[in-house]
Amino acid sequence: MSAKYDFDVIIIGGGPGGYACAVRAAQFGLKTACVEGRETLGGTCLNVGCIPSKALLNASHFYHAAAHGTWSSFGIKAESVSLDLPTMMLQKDETVRSLTKGIEFLFKKNKVELLHGWARFEDAHAISVSGKRHTAKSIIIATGSDPSPFRSVEINNDGGVVVDSTGALTLKSVPKRLIVVGGGVIGLELGSVWSRLGAEVTVLEYLDEILPGMDSDVRKTMRQLLQKQGFKIRTSVEVQTIDRADSSAKVSFKEKGKLEEIEADTVLIATGRRPNTSELGLEIVGITVDERGFIPVDRVARTAIEGVYAIGDVTAGPMLAHRAEDDGIALAERLAGILRDVNHDVIPAVVYTDPEVASVGLTEDALKLSGRSYKVSKFPMVANSRAKANRETDGFVKLIADEKTDVVLGAHIISSVAGTMIGQIAQAMEFGATAEDVAYTCHAHPTHSEAIKEAALGIGGSPIHA
Repeated sequence: MSAKYDFDVIIIGGGPGGYACAVRAAQFGLKTACVEGRETLGGTCLNVGCIPSKALLNASHFYHAAAHGTWSSFGIKAESVSLDLPTMMLQKDETVRSLTKGIEFLFKKNKVELLHGWARFEDAHAISVSGKRHTAKSIIIATGSDPSPFRSVEINNDGGVVVDSTGALTLKSVPKRLIVVGGGVIGLELGSVWSRLGAEVTVLEYLDEILPGMDSDVRKTMRQLLQKQGFKIRTSVEVQTIDRADSSAKVSFKEKGKLEEIEADTVLIATGRRPNTSELGLEIVGITVDERGFIPVDRVARTAIEGVYAIGDVTAGPMLAHRAEDDGIALAERLAGILRDVNHDVIPAVVYTDPEVASVGLTEDALKLSGRSYKVSKFPMVANSRAKANRETDGFVKLIADEKTDVVLGAHIISSVAGTMIGQIAQAMEFGATAEDVAYTCHAHPTHSEAIKEAALGIGGSPIHA
């Protein structure tokens, strides 16, 4: 470390990208500090995002299975099932608490100095935190994102009628009627939680189909499956106003030019996220965000200002915790002198509905637009022996390969364990595997992953079980 700096590296933000970057930098002997304004580490993902939502998705799944006869079909009789929402919320909070404590332990173990407070740039190598100046050779912006506002609608997450994703994780009771504005990942996951617990859920999506950006086969199939579960899904609608009363709200929207109005006990605004950069003082160091609020960076996370880097949700690309984590680890290694890159073309995405949705690589829609020649194989989960035994037969594995080279270009899965299955395809793509490579890799029987093998065999026109 140069004597003129307090640290080799300061990371602003203790979320998945920031804390992973800090730990990795410290492991390589760099004197490292991480700034976090929250009381606990882990960022949005761990505190009010990925982790608490998955805890509630898991718990609500068990409740729904017990209360609605799914278990009875296996010969398990669960009578007089009741919901204890406060206990469900407590187990969610305990999961979060244990994981945030785990990150604190990692910081202590690796000698990462935690700076509590909100950071603001003073120059390219200095920030102030709670009135104290800290300097570093390299400063990394990893401040993540916040829920996007919806017009002038005021959010009240503390027991309010209109909430965002944070408020939807802490509702004190199950709403009888829930309107979800936005049919993306966040809206469908949180809508699933409250639907399983008894809410009547209506999704209002501006685009012509839910799950924007996903493969069209996935979008259409998931709409059908969610509607079968009781979701009311309205697409190609434009929400006009949200009028709140003491304990309810009316949402007016246009569909095919016709104005309609529906009422709900709770309205969840799930219209995406925006980069969290407004309070950093970027203008002081000469960094200008783009028209969407992202910090422009090159392929190795460098901003326009030497010594200042940015990773994760504050930069253009998938707003996903695992992408931020990989960005952070790779950057820490580069700062330590190790050449490392992240392949942003192979970033898996997962929707934790039931069944789950997982995707990696190119969609068929994108390939059609590009004019590139390709082959597609689709294998139904109903023909998979493990899915059949578990009575989890909804969904499919869709594999896409280059027509000439057979190299895997993408995969799109709907299955009860799609999020776990997609890792195999991501790794295959990282190594440039062909569909034949995947097809002739031995898969354990009986497993859901055999559906991937069958889809890969189908690229060559020879699936065994379909």
